[in-house]
Parts: sequence; C-alpha cells; structure tokens
Amino acid sequence: MVRLPIYLDNNATTPCDPRVVEEMLPYFTELFGNAASTGHSFGRTARVAVERSRASIARCLNAAAPGEIVFTSGATESDNLAIKGVAERCRERGKHIITCVCEHKAVLDSCKHLENQGFEVTYLGVGQDGLVDLDVLGRSITDSTILVTIMAGNNESGVVQDIAAIGALCRERGVCFHTDATQYIGKLPFDVRAMNVDLASLSAHKIYGPKGVGALYVRRDSSVCLTAQMDGGGHESGHRSGTLNVTGIVGLAAALRICAEELETEIEQIRFLRERLKAGLQRRLEGVRLNGHPDHRLPGHLSLSFEGVIGEDLLAAMPEIAVSSISACSSGSATPSHVLTSLGLTNDEAFSTVRFGIGRFNTEAEIDYTINRVAEVVTELRARKPTFSLSTHG
Repeated sequence: MVRLPIYLDNNATTPCDPRVVEEMLPYFTELFGNAASTGHSFGRTARVAVERSRASIARCLNAAAPGEIVFTSGATESDNLAIKGVAERCRERGKHIITCVCEHKAVLDSCKHLENQGFEVTYLGVGQDGLVDLDVLGRSITDSTILVTIMAGNNESGVVQDIAAIGALCRERGVCFHTDATQYIGKLPFDVRAMNVDLASLSAHKIYGPKGVGALYVRRDSSVCLTAQMDGGGHESGHRSGTLNVTGIVGLAAALRICAEELETEIEQIRFLRERLKAGLQRRLEGVRLNGHPDHRLPGHLSLSFEGVIGEDLLAAMPEIAVSSISACSSGSATPSHVLTSLGLTNDEAFSTVRFGIGRFNTEAEIDYTINRVAEVVTELRARKPTFSLSTHG
C-alpha cells in the first residue's frame, strides 16, 4: 500500500531528516543564546555549537581549516557573496568573469548586476549533454579574468560538470574558481582541496536540513579575497554581518554529517530508484526523452520530456504526486527554461519537461506507483490530441 501523496521533488527541497530535527530542538528552547553574546553562559554555549558545526562542515568538505566556512542564509546569498565579493575586491586586477548559460539565476543575476557595474562576463554554452567544453573554457580565460563560476550539479537538467578538471585549469591559470555546489554536495563525493575549488556554495534544505541557512566555503589564500555584501557588525570574520542562525547552523552540520556517513549506500539506492523510474516510463511510453548526459548526472535527478504533453497539464492531472515542471526558483515564468533551451530543446520540448527528484525517503513502491500513474495520465492527455506524433527521440 502506497501512502499518498508521493513527494518526488527533492531537487527543490528535501524534508528535514528527523535526526537533524532532534539535534536542532534544544537550540530553540533551553540553548537559545546569541552566539555573539559571549559574556554569559547562554551565549558561550551557542558559540560553542556554532564553532563545533563549522569544524564538522569543514571536515565533510575536506577544508583546510574551520575558518574557511562562512555561514549565510542559503546558497543564493552564498552565490552573491562569492561572485560580487570577488569582483569588487579584485577589480583592480581585472574585470572579466566567466560563467555558463545554464547557471542558477542567483549566479546569472549576480553577473548581470556586475555587467551594469562595468564588468565583462563571458557566458559559455553547453552541448546537448549539458557539459561545458573545457577547451572553450581555457581559451576564454584572459589576463583580465578574475573569476570562473561554474555550477557543480544543475538543478534543472541534473547534469554534473567535471569540477576537478575545471578547478585544475583555473588553478593552473591563476584564476579564482567558484562553484554553486548546492545540488552536488551531500549527493556525490565533494572535496574542495582535491577539486581545486576556491569558493563553494551550499544550502541545508537540499540535504535534509532546515531552510534559511547555508554556507560559503572560502579557501584561505591571499589570492581569494572577498568584499562583504552585508554590513553591520563584522560577523563571520568580516565576511557576513548578522545574528547567526544557531539552530539552523546546527541543523546544517548535522545534515551534512549524515550525508557524508551514508553517502556510498545512499548513492547506490537513489540511483537504483532513478533508473527504475526511467526504464519503467520508457518501457510504458513512446516519445520520452532524457535531457542531459545519461551518466554525468545527479543520482536522484531525472529530467524527462514527454512528447505531445504540456508538463503543467501532467502535474495538474496527478496532484497526488509532487514533481516539478520547471525549476522551483523560476516558478511563475511564462518563458521556457533557459537551462533546457541551452541544451537545444525547442520551446515545446522544454514545456513538455517534468523534473523528478528522488530522495532518501522514497521507496520502490512509490516509484512503481509513479510509473503507472504517469503512463496512464500521459496516454490520456495524448488521446485528446489527434495530431500527436510519436517520433523517436533516442
């Protein structure tokens, strides 16, 4: 018996793991101190919790020191701090930034903001597989390039980039490298030193932690300097002012620690469910296209286009299954996804796309129910369109 509704939108957000909630609870009530008020035991207890969490996160990322972890309100703020912070601090050395056309809006909008400030931004394209061409990236770096920012795992296509290769290239050329690793960290092995990453953004609510808290990894090096984007107290070693979300920080550390401890078995299980879902839908239906590289992708991410069906119609016809037709961060937009069109999809193909996000708490029974229900609804929707064509998508 499958319990409804079924949640398959884990790339938008994840449920908070009960183990994470358990570790957070004391900091809502008896351990409620302000980590900056260290003149009494309440504040000191909070400060100890923050620094213990900082050290735990640093270990999970293989950072050189806990001080390389800067707490923020989430990945959007981390992206803004990394990109604008490096640009403003390094503008005397150069004003050229390199990014990718299919980045998250937090990156693209930050770059657009900097263009209005006189910076030059190169937007790299991707192939139909969603991957950045390393040769093109290398040729794009100039003497005035101060930052490369490339997403580790894409929230819409599910494609993962070769971050280690990009990091090595940037390190060789002496260019600062930032990656929005929000979808990647906690789902695949991530090592900031082995991957030559200078800055990395992450968010708790993508890894079974609470919403409203994240972090920015900042490598301690004279070449990696930031200008603060939020003033008012000099918290976080001057990188980010504001009262620390102690409860959220504890939750972020707990969530990431659990992901690290269970990573190997979780990758195997989630990838198994993803392949079961994909194979089941392609067996039951024609005209089903996988978007992005079939192998270089997040374990639980499945972006499928259903020919002849509008994604929103599919979602509306099966309210008992929570999936996404477009990125949650772009909801309300009447234009096709910039990520999907960058992969070469037509507008119709982009609008026919549904994103399935499989997570820790999903079961085989839920996947099998979803296969049957999606196949049933797609068949019904296609039957209403007499001109529907079942062409082969490969």
